Amino acid sequence: MRAGDALLLILLGATLAGLAADAFTGGALGGWFQASLPALGQQTGAALGRAGLVLSPLLLVPLLAGVWGRFAGLPAPMERLLRRGALAIDAVSLTIADMARWAALALVVVTAVIVIQRYVFGVSFTRLQESVIYLHSALFLLTSAAALLNGGHVRVDIIYSKLSARARAWTDLAGTYLALIPMCWLILITSTGYVGSAWRIMERSREGDGLPLIFLLKTMIPLFAVLMILQGASMAARAALTLAGRTAPPTPGDLAGQEL
Repeated sequence: MRAGDALLLILLGATLAGLAADAFTGGALGGWFQASLPALGQQTGAALGRAGLVLSPLLLVPLLAGVWGRFAGLPAPMERLLRRGALAIDAVSLTIADMARWAALALVVVTAVIVIQRYVFGVSFTRLQESVIYLHSALFLLTSAAALLNGGHVRVDIIYSKLSARARAWTDLAGTYLALIPMCWLILITSTGYVGSAWRIMERSREGDGLPLIFLLKTMIPLFAVLMILQGASMAARAALTLAGRTAPPTPGDLAGQEL
């Protein structure tokens, strides 16, 4: 079983257990969540924000290691740190993407059900229609980091493929620190208040029979930014190893190319 499948089963199991416990307690558990979750979410978000600020200088490690390793050699402990860090980040991105890939199947099934209901039976359900937005958002926002790892993002590749390995590494390093991380950092900072206000009021659908989970939908925006920043750090670590003359860990795309 893939790690993402196991994570999905854990989340589904926890959700079903919570619903069963709420039914067993006569709605007391749901009431407690409704009263406590806004404050708990904001406190957790604030703690994660402070942790991110404290740990953010670590993002410069691949950049410094790449420049240092290119001209002075890379110490063995630093090489191990870059290699293990890149592999750990890759594992997180792939696990979340494996879990989110099921949204593609669910999106097809739900869309087909909506079309049949509307044009065959003449009925529609708001929650089912709104679930398409949730599935679409999860599919793209939670798999973007894995797509970056696999080289699946659209890029204008005019001269990049013709460059040497070290020239491509310099390009990846510059692109990560001049474009990818600053843009994702901007998304993260600007979405903080947007998501925080949604958690503060436990924002739900404007429709009376819609899904009451708008605050979770909006939470995927900063999560996307964090995953992309981390995957950018992984890409920078690989570039640093290449600049130092060391062999970088292969990506899933590289392994697929070797198999072909």
